[in-house]
Amino acid sequence: MASVIDLYPAIDLRGGKVVRLTKGDYDAETVYGDDPVEVAESFADAGAPWVHVVDLDAARSGDPINRPVVSAIASALRGRARLQNGGGVRTVADAIALAAAGVDRVVMGSAAVQHPELVARASEVVPVAVGLDHRDGELAVHGWTESSGVRLDEALGMFPTAAAFVITDIARDGMLVGPDVNGLAAAVSATRVPVIASGGVSSLDDLVALAAIAGLGGIITGKAVYEGRFTVHQALATLAAAGLG
Repeated sequence: MASVIDLYPAIDLRGGKVVRLTKGDYDAETVYGDDPVEVAESFADAGAPWVHVVDLDAARSGDPINRPVVSAIASALRGRARLQNGGGVRTVADAIALAAAGVDRVVMGSAAVQHPELVARASEVVPVAVGLDHRDGELAVHGWTESSGVRLDEALGMFPTAAAFVITDIARDGMLVGPDVNGLAAAVSATRVPVIASGGVSSLDDLVALAAIAGLGGIITGKAVYEGRFTVHQALATLAAAGLG
């Protein structure tokens, strides 16, 4: 019997609003709501074990202008669902501040890839997931605007203290074209760190395909929920059925 994979419904914050970008393009933004706390609570009401929040403003500028919103989300979720937060987490001080705000796990992306030792230091304060965002297997940094020169398969061995890897195929993000099942399966088999799949989920069938990856730790879904492809409740039921199959 397979284990049930954790679902991470996603909230991308920009200017305090719930948005989605296409392939990480800040000029290709769709606004889905003005109340991120209400959206997070709806995910918890549906039974989501985690909520995944990305501060797009902090990711771009380093200025954590949405941190009060993140703190409000954490307060609303306390005792109901855990909060994973990324975007602009560049220093141990950022990790400390987010932990104090009630975040259960932070996601470090560009800073981790460029300074792997930060992950070990921040992990002493709060569990750290490493965001590995790639184009054709090469990691991108700084809001996906620059290539890092580091390959995904190489990065999987660089972070022994990571609580998870959030792997995003940039070409699929926000595109509703389906996840990179084969690539994610290869990543899962190459590391003992739990892998969370991100990018491309468009249907319940995609969730079933991902659930078939033995050992996958979680699945992030955003645009498919906002576009009405499926609900969080339906996604959780589908993953539960796949895990019991």
